[in-house]
Amino acid sequence: MSDRVSTPDNRVVVFLHSGEYDRVHQGLSIAAAATAAGRRVEVYLFWWALERFLLDRLDEPDFAGREDVADRFEARGMPTVRALLEHVRDSGLGTVAGCTGSLGALGSESKAGDSGIDVWLGWSAILQRTAGVADRFYL
Repeated sequence: MSDRVSTPDNRVVVFLHSGEYDRVHQGLSIAAAATAAGRRVEVYLFWWALERFLLDRLDEPDFAGREDVADRFEARGMPTVRALLEHVRDSGLGTVAGCTGSLGALGSESKAGDSGIDVWLGWSAILQRTAGVADRFYL
């Protein structure tokens, strides 16, 4: 019998596929809450979420057909996607990774270097890095 106690991986992983503002905001809200609790976070960007980052569309809430929500969102001083991202980055506990396959499918290789994304990975590396993580969120 071993004296070592096995502890589960305490990281939080957020997979963002949709580029809709509400989903990206929710994913980064989860990431910000986790880092505030002292947990490491990895945010993985795919397809339309990646495109939102590459196009630097992180500041203005754009809820298609729901201007009432956008107005309330701003009136209540809700943080933007950029503000949440800055919280995650400033914590020193977060990593933002972009999927190389999605980058290629979007034809956006030229924007990769200026994106602010910490690391570019393919699925094999993503699967290795996230193995054993219990707290995974898919948006």
